[in-house]
Amino acid sequence: MKRANLKSDRLAALFLLGFGLFNYPFLAMFNHARLVLGVPMLYLYLFAAWGTVIALAAVAAAGADDA
Repeated sequence: MKRANLKSDRLAALFLLGFGLFNYPFLAMFNHARLVLGVPMLYLYLFAAWGTVIALAAVAAAGADDA
């Protein structure tokens, strides 16, 4: 049996993933004075996680409805 609201379930899971990625434990792991390619590690993590969430949202929104 197929689920009628698979797209909304995926977007809700993506929200929870984004919420977790931008919460304290992950931000504290990357908050160091170390530079990666001349960019502070925290800034690199923030932009990489942000881009990943946006890309996953585009994939989830563009997917065909299963209903």
